[in-house]
Amino acid sequence: MEKNLAGDSIPRPKWRKVAYGGMQIGYDDNYTDESFLEEMVMNANVVRRDLLKVMKDSVSISQYICIVALVVLVWVHTLESSLDENSLLLLDLSLLASGFLILLLTEEKMLSLSLLLRYIVNISFFTTGLYILAPIYQTLTRSISSDSIWAVTVSLLLLHLFLHDYSGSTIRAPGAFNTPNLTSCISVNASIVASVFVASRLPSRLHVFAVMLFSLQVFLFAPLVTYCIKKFSFGLHLLFSFALMGLTLYSIYALHRLFFLVFLLLVLLVNVVCPYWLIRMQEYKFEINGPWDEAKLCFDITD
Repeated sequence: MEKNLAGDSIPRPKWRKVAYGGMQIGYDDNYTDESFLEEMVMNANVVRRDLLKVMKDSVSISQYICIVALVVLVWVHTLESSLDENSLLLLDLSLLASGFLILLLTEEKMLSLSLLLRYIVNISFFTTGLYILAPIYQTLTRSISSDSIWAVTVSLLLLHLFLHDYSGSTIRAPGAFNTPNLTSCISVNASIVASVFVASRLPSRLHVFAVMLFSLQVFLFAPLVTYCIKKFSFGLHLLFSFALMGLTLYSIYALHRLFFLVFLLLVLLVNVVCPYWLIRMQEYKFEINGPWDEAKLCFDITD
């Protein structure tokens, strides 16, 4: 209560919570009453996650890790001359035909015969250019030691896996309007450069062409195919992923037992351990929201 010049008590106005309006008479600038904390909300934006759902979502990560591991296995067998160029070309044609078939079955509303023919023409130009550039790729790193090539290749593949967009595809499905982000483009470029480094250590022009075509098919179009499968049927996505994991584990086991054990532990870490850690960390999330937060506009400014 304040007093005027005559000594009479003047009741001070009731305190109001205002964002803008200056100081209120009779109250300090940092004054709050007992109603200030009534609007406090605890953990309003914390998402409660289900362990099984997180494990299902993590399958996409292990699926792509298996795809990259299979590419590396093809590289290894090619460098060891256990996989000749004719087998590689047959593998390239098989992957191309199966990829188009999957796209036709899963994206039949977006893909038409005219669009498919245009894709075939573009791919023919692409493969022709790749065949012409094969001799350049073959001699590109002749002056660089093999140890440096393998070290850079491994680093680029790790960068590719780290920056890869596991929720979608760098090459967008037909009808998609959103463009890939910067990290996805860097990831794709890293995989292409790694493929060039490996191809530069092959003995013949046809070897280089077959390996480059195989690598580009997988790194560019495999994410699109797996994305379309997942969007078409999540059950089919899980079935395809587990089959791919089994094939990869069997192939690595035939190559080296230690690599098999390391890769098996990696798959278990991605699909079981990391989702469990994520769920356990939810207990330590603590978020407070209240009237002290910044104001958020709830309308569009169309000036």
